[in-house]
Amino acid sequence: MSSDPKIHLAELLGAALASVAPGSEADIRLERPRDPAHGDFASNLAMQLARTLKDNPRKIAERLVRELPISPLVSKAEVAGAGFINFRLAPAAKTGVIGAALAQGDNFGRGRPSGRRVQVEFVSANPTGPLHVGHGRGAAYGASLASLLAFAGDQVCREYYVNDAGRQMDILGVSTWLRYLELSGERVPFPPNAYQGDYVRDMAAQIRAAHGDRYVHPAAAVSACAPAAPARREDGDYTPDEKEQLERHLDGLIAAAKDLLGEEWTYIHQHALTEQLADCREDLEGYGVHFDCWFSERSLHDTGMVARAVAELEKRGHLYEQDGAKWFRSTHFGDEKDRVVQRDNGLYTYFASDIAYHLNKFERGFDRVVDVWGADHHGYITRVKGALKALGLDADRMDVALVQFVSLFRDGAKVSMSTRAGSYVTLRELRDEVGNDACRFFYLLRKQDQALDFDLTLAKSESNDNPVYYVQYAHARICSVIDQWGGDEAELTGADLAPLTSTHELGLCNRIQSFAEVIGQAAADFAPHTLAFYLRELASDFHGWYNAERLLVDDEGIKCARLALAVAVRQVLRNGLRILGVTAPEAM
Repeated sequence: MSSDPKIHLAELLGAALASVAPGSEADIRLERPRDPAHGDFASNLAMQLARTLKDNPRKIAERLVRELPISPLVSKAEVAGAGFINFRLAPAAKTGVIGAALAQGDNFGRGRPSGRRVQVEFVSANPTGPLHVGHGRGAAYGASLASLLAFAGDQVCREYYVNDAGRQMDILGVSTWLRYLELSGERVPFPPNAYQGDYVRDMAAQIRAAHGDRYVHPAAAVSACAPAAPARREDGDYTPDEKEQLERHLDGLIAAAKDLLGEEWTYIHQHALTEQLADCREDLEGYGVHFDCWFSERSLHDTGMVARAVAELEKRGHLYEQDGAKWFRSTHFGDEKDRVVQRDNGLYTYFASDIAYHLNKFERGFDRVVDVWGADHHGYITRVKGALKALGLDADRMDVALVQFVSLFRDGAKVSMSTRAGSYVTLRELRDEVGNDACRFFYLLRKQDQALDFDLTLAKSESNDNPVYYVQYAHARICSVIDQWGGDEAELTGADLAPLTSTHELGLCNRIQSFAEVIGQAAADFAPHTLAFYLRELASDFHGWYNAERLLVDDEGIKCARLALAVAVRQVLRNGLRILGVTAPEAM
């Protein structure tokens, strides 16, 4: 007889099924009713059998209940509604989970090893400036998802794809160089579509302090190499033609930098990359987000991986040439239009790098690859999966989780943000204001593909309305009770749990029992937010019990039973918070 009530009930139903419908292969499912008044578990087995047995589901349910073997873990089984079978567990079946939680400790709720190798790639922001609050949500989601999958039994590799090649890095490099020229007395009008933040000036000052005039070229020589820019608009409201002109002007400045600096352009470019990537690493480490692998986009070009991927697509007949460029027939795989993989000047596109990168993921032997992308990358899903199919790979092994945008609110007013202009709210600023724990937990209070309004005022409050404070307070409260008791927690492992009979106590046991189910389902759905919801509900159940009952009563038996339950709750809170990257304080 299984000690897990859900497994045990499935065994009982299996025995009844063999009697009522011998040879049936019906899927035995058990769910926890939303309303506790309907019991602890419910099954729709009778409804599944109705067509096969050609009988009323309610009558079938009554026959199944009659054939259920007697079990000391079941206090009652009854037919409800159109044919549901509702089970009510005996108190001992509910309290048994306390011993498991105390014995298994940090491993309570952990799934069995699946043997499956999973890669979760997340954040992967261009290292062109500080991480902002949008990146923070992707980081919180990706890190929690990776930890959730690992806890559920997968072997997980956490990866950051470093976009260290391509135009955005060139823009950062030329932005830094132009600021360096300013510091050297050479005034080149700074493009509004270059990177504007103070961090660019800081990098320019570093170069100036280390190398003096080494990289100086006359402003006239620089400006002469670039097409004219449109008149500057302080409001930033450029027409589409003017925006295109600005981009051509910026490309001209990049070309000028490469031409005038020659090989020394590499230093400017590499300095900007190194500084921003180091800042990104430091920010993420401080946020409690760690990566097993930082994968370089440039390495795909240096090793010939991009060229090999494009060649393989061409060999398989999925490319064609037009106007000197090579195009991937992505419309054959559901995309809205075909995509260029190699331009007429011979340079590969970002898309070509993406194809090579995902081919590389598959060649590294991952059973499943999970990409965490911003919601604005939705259109990339079809084309990347199409390329994998074109390469003869199983695109179903790739999953994409889209993370929606974040809006910050302070005292009910929205906090404005922008991007390249450098006036956005950084992740570091948010962490400094509300703390890591509030950042991580608040980001997970809504499903990642839904827009999130982040309430800064609430996140900083020490009240029950603040969900992270509420959950952490439950953990700290239990620690305080154990300190007041002053006994040895090891004594609680063998405590007699029969005194636990109240609705609050048995409800808490049910909640603890469902922890493993929550972990398994959240991992299957890529939904760490459901774990955040669960922890809030568990904290609510505990606070309700704490306010209704004294834990440190005079009766030794009741006291030990209640303390054992409290320690089990604390263990589940600790395990869940650890998965979400949130601390479990012992005092608040």
